[in-house]
Amino acid sequence: MSAGERSRRARASGRSGRRGEWLALALLTAKGYRLLERRFGGKGGEIDLIMARGDSVVFVEVKLRGSLDAAALSITAEKRRLVEMRVRQWLARNPWAMDRALRADAVFLAPWRLPRHVPGVFALRL
Repeated sequence: MSAGERSRRARASGRSGRRGEWLALALLTAKGYRLLERRFGGKGGEIDLIMARGDSVVFVEVKLRGSLDAAALSITAEKRRLVEMRVRQWLARNPWAMDRALRADAVFLAPWRLPRHVPGVFALRL
């Protein structure tokens, strides 16, 4: 695979990822969640959406794959570790949230399927 082809694939993947985030955001907003931040992080990973609802702050991973099962399987132990690292960084910048219930959720997306929101997809170990 040439560098140009890799670059095209990366751009296409980025576009579909952003569309997936918008769909997840619309779903969660309809469920009463409020957006706090998008794409928090950077080198080494990011949290796709940070949402609030009631006294909870929710860190949301959005996974778009060919099937909902494949999307669910894409949250690996390494991905959890990276999310937890970013959650700690976000909490250091937002100490007001330490008094809130903190949760890791996921929204799984696949073509021609309804999105699946999974609250508490994994336990945060902070």
